[in-house]
Amino acid sequence: MTSKENHWTKLELQIYILLLCANADSEETELEIEMIKSKVDSETFNKIYKEFKNDSEDEQFEKIGDTIHQHEYNNMELSKFRQEVHEIFFSDEKFMMMEQNLNRILDNILY
Repeated sequence: MTSKENHWTKLELQIYILLLCANADSEETELEIEMIKSKVDSETFNKIYKEFKNDSEDEQFEKIGDTIHQHEYNNMELSKFRQEVHEIFFSDEKFMMMEQNLNRILDNILY
């Protein structure tokens, strides 16, 4: 990762993490992308999506880990966010092993 720190808002971080979830099974569906797009304006989505696509997996996790600690989340925010993560995971009515692994990793990062 570059030395430049991310200054994402909570919403931008949320979009980035949801994109990671949509790609967990290496099969980003149109439904998943539409669900994510519905949470943010198109300019912000496109900015975060472009950055996400240009980052390696290691960079993605490093950025998430660094940025999550820049924001203070209360339990209610985390609970709502975890619900949105699960909506992405279950949008195809499957919970694949890679998604399960990412779910555990996110638990470790978020809590």
